[in-house]
Amino acid sequence: MTSNLQWLPPELSMSTATVLVVFSFVTSAISATFGMGGGVAMLIALLTTVPPIVALPVHALVQLGSNAGRAWMMRPHIMRPILLWFLPGSLVGVLIASQFVVSLPTAVLQMALAALILWSVWAPGMSRQETPEPAFVAVGAFTSFVTMFLGATGPLLAAFLSPTLYGRDRTVATHAACMTVQHLLKLIAFGVLGFVLTEWLPLVLAMILSGLLGTRFGGVLLQRFPEDTFRKVFKMLLTLLALRLMLKALSA
Repeated sequence: MTSNLQWLPPELSMSTATVLVVFSFVTSAISATFGMGGGVAMLIALLTTVPPIVALPVHALVQLGSNAGRAWMMRPHIMRPILLWFLPGSLVGVLIASQFVVSLPTAVLQMALAALILWSVWAPGMSRQETPEPAFVAVGAFTSFVTMFLGATGPLLAAFLSPTLYGRDRTVATHAACMTVQHLLKLIAFGVLGFVLTEWLPLVLAMILSGLLGTRFGGVLLQRFPEDTFRKVFKMLLTLLALRLMLKALSA
């Protein structure tokens, strides 16, 4: 029976695909409003429908479109020196991780990621301490290495982009630009490793378009959030996402 719409991957039903498209809108709005969080939620949704070996590259493709759209819409606010330092570090991290992408224990990486996020958010004075621009080479290398195994490392990068120091617009815009670089490099690496996503392209395109609409909607919400409220929600989101990662690692 071929009436299940040929543009859908064989393992997905029409109802599941529709939910993913709608969820792409919601998660992009979350990321545009709070700077991160949507990528993790989208990865969770994908992992409930397809195996991790498929979910990771599909997630990277969807998030590439979402973050690129957000970065373009907010391009005047991107802190370009940070992005320029982040780029070579990301390249190194992806190159190293691609050599043994399936050999490291995921639970160990999840626990380390959660611990570092919590320390960055709650360590005394950390939220008011500016990360030197050259240090984003190391930030890019580490987060890009980890993203090859965990997929969604936006919260980790967000820990180094404090809205207290940079303001919400520059924080969200720079975060989106850095994640665009990271997801693009990750997609190239998965392609070299032999992952083919041709049958997913129509659905991913629909998810990207839905995500762009969510980004526009979230951008409007961003401007309406009081700065102090934004900072508090931003911090709490990082904490909740880190705790969830920690629980997942412990359960594994």
